[in-house]
Amino acid sequence: MNRQISRLSVAVLLLFGALFVNLNFITLVQSDELANHTANRRLIIQEYAIERGPIVVGERAIARSAASDDDTLQFRRSYPDAELYAHLTGYHSILLQRDGLEQALNEDLTGRPTEVLAQNLAQLIGGMDRPGNAVELTISAEVQASARAALDGREGAVVALDPRSGAVLAAYANPTYDPNPLSSHDTAEITDAWSQLRDDPDQPLLDRTINETYAPGSAFKVLVTAAALEEGLEPSATFPDEGEYDVPQTDANIRNFGSGFCADGDEISLDAALVVSCNTVFARLGVELGEDVLRDQAERFGFNHAIPYELSVTASSFPDDLDVPATAQSAIGQRDVRATPLQMALVAASVANDGELMRPHVVGSVRDPDGQVIRGPADGVWDGLPGNGRPVSPRTAGQLREMMIDTVTSGTGQAAAISDVSVGGKTGTAQTGGDPTAWFIGFAGDEVAVAVVLPQASPDATGGRDAAPVARAVMEAALGRSG
Repeated sequence: MNRQISRLSVAVLLLFGALFVNLNFITLVQSDELANHTANRRLIIQEYAIERGPIVVGERAIARSAASDDDTLQFRRSYPDAELYAHLTGYHSILLQRDGLEQALNEDLTGRPTEVLAQNLAQLIGGMDRPGNAVELTISAEVQASARAALDGREGAVVALDPRSGAVLAAYANPTYDPNPLSSHDTAEITDAWSQLRDDPDQPLLDRTINETYAPGSAFKVLVTAAALEEGLEPSATFPDEGEYDVPQTDANIRNFGSGFCADGDEISLDAALVVSCNTVFARLGVELGEDVLRDQAERFGFNHAIPYELSVTASSFPDDLDVPATAQSAIGQRDVRATPLQMALVAASVANDGELMRPHVVGSVRDPDGQVIRGPADGVWDGLPGNGRPVSPRTAGQLREMMIDTVTSGTGQAAAISDVSVGGKTGTAQTGGDPTAWFIGFAGDEVAVAVVLPQASPDATGGRDAAPVARAVMEAALGRSG
């Protein structure tokens, strides 16, 4: 009997021990996860008792909170310039939770950490009545508006950066949407609005500046040129001027736009080939350099890496294990090479910034309700890449810069020219089935770098005709020269 009692006692002690460990695991380890679970109604009510701080562009709030007539959900979020900034702000919703900067900067906007203990202490000391912090963006209202106006309702995306700091001056994608119905306190209104947006074949919820990748077409030739210069070639190096490049290991040869020669049919220099966007030269050059050199150069600019940014960015990609035909096609920005507009803007920005690649950022500062700066931008060189934030040497950057200026002065990018400004750029027209995707990437001095993409623009679209004028308008706005 004593042995049975002893065994029962041990079993009870083990059960109590397991219960103790489980309770402490929940309390100490899982408390944050459980408290922040989207199904936690108490947390939602608690969050809506806070006046979220505004998201600000210039001196204008593009997201703000106001008191509601709901005793349970005390505040409601609104977006005065809804469609202009929707992909940046995202939304704050009782059903859908949060998206965009509303999600990424939730702790800043509520002014509180998410830990349960800190929330409880805030309640005890009456801190729940204190508004959240204001988030000030680096976006220029004029540049953002110019991007929308220049796209003129077409599907596309525009990113503009300050090359010297990485500050994002504009990030606009079309189609866009109105986040106000999603922030309603009426669940039926939210559900209806969400269903329409989710099922819209034009995908207005998709942020094409950072979450869609496209074949960059001839805009990728900037990276191929960078690789060649870094390998020791000079801009004056010459290549055969062919109307068709006989790609090894395949019968699918590569032709120039219009199927003609790029010069006189004899020879053409590397710098002249970039100016006129000569496919046969760059396909040949890509094969001569090899896939490893091209991939390394692309990765030095940020391809195949997660871009450090306040919002989640889809990585741009340069593929592995390319055969010779795939290498030739990749060298002209076709095949499986894919890039976001943000990534291509960073390429142009680093060329304009003497070969130094800065971390892109859209948050300029966070201020508490008293106006004191809590933190500044997450800026600096984008280290951690091959080359540690210097994809090319200052010498190579200078050579690229002159070649891209020549492209705008006398080549395919003339529609991006601005009088009395050193504008450089590269056009791209990617053929990926259906109508072409038109690109322009470039810079105006060292003050602004830009990338424009117009996917499936029209059957006869080109980067020079369709994307370059958009870039010019945006650069003019950044320079304060737009009307």
